[in-house]
Amino acid sequence: MAKQLVEQITNMDKDFAQWYTDVVTKAELIDYSSVRGSMIIRPYGYAIWENIKASLDQEIKDTGHENVYMPLLIPESLLQKEKDHIKGFAPEVAWVTHGGDEKLAERLCIRPTSEVLFAEHYKNIIHSYRDLPKLYNQWSNVVRWEKTTRPFLRTLEFLWQEGHTCHETEDEAQKETLKMLDVYADICERVLAIPVIKGRKTEKEKFAGAKSTYTIESLMHDGKALQSGTSHNFGTGFAETFGIEFLNREGKLQPVHQTSWGFTTRIIGAMIMVHGDDKGLVLPPAIAPTQVQIVPIAQHKEGVLDAAYEIHHSLQTSLRVSIDASDKKPGWKFNESEMKGIPIRLEIGPKDIENGKVVLVRRDTGEKIDVKNHEIETAIERLLQEIQSSLYEKALEHRLTKTSVAVNMDEFKDNLLQVGGFIKAMWCGDQACEDQIKEQTQATSRCIPFEEKGVSDTCVYCGRAAKELVYWAKAY
Repeated sequence: MAKQLVEQITNMDKDFAQWYTDVVTKAELIDYSSVRGSMIIRPYGYAIWENIKASLDQEIKDTGHENVYMPLLIPESLLQKEKDHIKGFAPEVAWVTHGGDEKLAERLCIRPTSEVLFAEHYKNIIHSYRDLPKLYNQWSNVVRWEKTTRPFLRTLEFLWQEGHTCHETEDEAQKETLKMLDVYADICERVLAIPVIKGRKTEKEKFAGAKSTYTIESLMHDGKALQSGTSHNFGTGFAETFGIEFLNREGKLQPVHQTSWGFTTRIIGAMIMVHGDDKGLVLPPAIAPTQVQIVPIAQHKEGVLDAAYEIHHSLQTSLRVSIDASDKKPGWKFNESEMKGIPIRLEIGPKDIENGKVVLVRRDTGEKIDVKNHEIETAIERLLQEIQSSLYEKALEHRLTKTSVAVNMDEFKDNLLQVGGFIKAMWCGDQACEDQIKEQTQATSRCIPFEEKGVSDTCVYCGRAAKELVYWAKAY
């Protein structure tokens, strides 16, 4: 029976897409909804999101931001005010046309994002430089009518946070944009154990209506990249369109400088694809709903369940710990705990009780460790830290192994075929070259990295003088 449970997961190197689908369903993260492209986030999946959200929300608040909430619906006339913005989102917008049985005089958009709502509000509450900065953040859902969907990675409705801020000067807005990118990078690396590359998007890839867009990019097991968080400097574009003005220190009216930044439930998909294996999920301890699962062995024998519950009681104040006292066979419990990615399994049976110890099993390596009873809590805390660090180092090694350099298109295509992953190559800055690279290879520009040296003097596509080093990759 236990063997059958594992066999339900497709081998990840044989069919990565099917492996991913198997994991998100068998590990009980999601179920499919009757609405195409929508997902039900089940309790275990939502608990993971809650833990990510708690860490990120604290960092957002620690940087001086306040949480607010904007309406779900946006009048069409308001959305149309920023033409570049609506042009970028038009194919994905879902519209409400009726209220009850009556046709609405004006269509209402279900928010794909909330820039225009924040802009309308800021116009009403900002009047003087003394009102600045305004540092707001919203946790909400949004709807984008995607054609191709996959749980967590791309769905019609998803959960996220979106920060929207207003500043007195261009310099303050730019610092805010980069600061929040650093917050995202910290959450990915410190909490989710996902190494990222920070950089700027090209003009083609930047957010609709933004002056500049910055991104963190991560690499999945299959060698595809995933945009894991973005931060945008809007300049004064939205402010000029919506009339968000303030009296400056010289008593003159001027537009505010704005930023926006967002982080979504797609990061759960990234975490699955970065750390998972053929047994299922591998969860970083920092966000695992259950960090330790206690499995009693031969629990029908006298004293075994009592000892297991005693350990559970001693650990539950400092750790997220559960106990599986069901009637399932131990082998099935082991497989189930591995499928759900629980970082540590604690086994205790009659012989362990007799010897005054327990067995700790690492999910990431499978290593078994005998631990004396008086050392259990200390050993677990140390082990959780080791697992967290080990997952990051393993993911970083994978990214480095799958990062190559190309100085011409022959090398570019060969590296993409043989190595996959990120390709570092120079670019002249011409969008025509960027478009041709995508057309010929399906690889897109992921970002122009911060503070990295160039790899050649000429554009990888056209051979003209290069302006930027770019990370390229096929992406989700």
